[in-house]
Amino acid sequence: MSQVEFKMPRLGESITEAAIIKWFKDVGDTVEFDEILLEVATDKVDSEVPSTISGEIIELLYKPNDVVKIGAVIALIRSDGEGSLQKDKTNKRSITSTKKTGTTAITSGVKKKKTPAVTTSFKINEDVFISPLVDSVARKHHISYEELARIPGSGKEGRLRKSDVLNYISEGRPFQFVQPISEDSGFKVPDLQFDKGKGKIVEMDRMRRLIADHMVYSKHTSPHVTAYVEADLTEMVLWRNTNKEAFQKKHKEKLTYTPLFIEAVVKAIKDFPMINSSLDGNNMIVKDEINIGLATALANGNLIVPVVKDAGKKNLADLAATANELVGKARDGKLKIDDTRGGTFTISNVGTFGSLMGTPIINQPEAAILATGIIKKRAEVIEKPEGDTIEIRSMMYLSLSFDHRIVDGYLAGSFLRRIADYLEQFDVKRKV
Repeated sequence: MSQVEFKMPRLGESITEAAIIKWFKDVGDTVEFDEILLEVATDKVDSEVPSTISGEIIELLYKPNDVVKIGAVIALIRSDGEGSLQKDKTNKRSITSTKKTGTTAITSGVKKKKTPAVTTSFKINEDVFISPLVDSVARKHHISYEELARIPGSGKEGRLRKSDVLNYISEGRPFQFVQPISEDSGFKVPDLQFDKGKGKIVEMDRMRRLIADHMVYSKHTSPHVTAYVEADLTEMVLWRNTNKEAFQKKHKEKLTYTPLFIEAVVKAIKDFPMINSSLDGNNMIVKDEINIGLATALANGNLIVPVVKDAGKKNLADLAATANELVGKARDGKLKIDDTRGGTFTISNVGTFGSLMGTPIINQPEAAILATGIIKKRAEVIEKPEGDTIEIRSMMYLSLSFDHRIVDGYLAGSFLRRIADYLEQFDVKRKV
């Protein structure tokens, strides 16, 4: 029997520390190889960490809520060597993760201490929990516990996350001087007593609650405007149908419409780079990279957005391979942390579900999102030098929701029309 050090594993690139949420084993308990030992939280994901060895827990060196550096020894395990991995492989263990759609997560924390009363009628939630990371951010920016209590928490059981505070700061701390409405003030939110009906009660799962919070936050943050165009995809559809078997034979990848849409979007972004931006206070950050998020529906009905990195540098075969891989990993629940971060523009293919068009909600902190509708054959009037004709064409609606704080109608309309132009002017003589 030997004593083995169990270290905090790597949880993704650029992640240097994690907060321990919960230990699933105690001192004296036996843990099996690949059995979940603890749950941790980082800036992007809550992760269940499996044990890389089998044995008896001798000592747990950190408690829940402690923030631990990656690579630090967090437990001592007595093991006979069976089921062990080499120490240099510890950091390569796969971690089961739950992605937060568009929000940065840091759960678990120490209970907030009461602070002296201040000149405000705001009522503090006495049960609010503040993690060490949130506490350090608050101290750096001189945010009181009373002000923290006014920030909506998107974490488990309403806990405040590091991202909630950072987003709040980037918005200019709107609740800093807010005087909440007292019981004796004039306006009150009416209790309309809606009849919500009767039926089976289905509680939203954790991911659905996070999606709901993210969508409400996006609508609250960005003034959404949606523009529409219609595109004639006949030539592109014919090219794909003619070449999809040859494409798969040559590149070993299925050719869907997704990489073709990404390709057109990338070209249009290069023509109108201001679409590929985010708002930071009074500054607009025009991104150097073009990273395209793909809104992907999961089997349970939830949504996740894996990201095609450096899409502007990829050819059609590379785009197809990356998109197919990401969508497959998303539906199999195998996405890594880095697969979902860094997006600069998002595409939502609502046509997959038979929708004619959609009004998508912006994936914060991006400036716009494109929805592509179903490709539908219709009789269209075609103008020709010799006269108008009626032909059967493959038509599709495209809709662009954009943040009107940084994108005006002219830019959005021009960008959207340019995407449609690239789709309509598809080169039918193109080689696979």
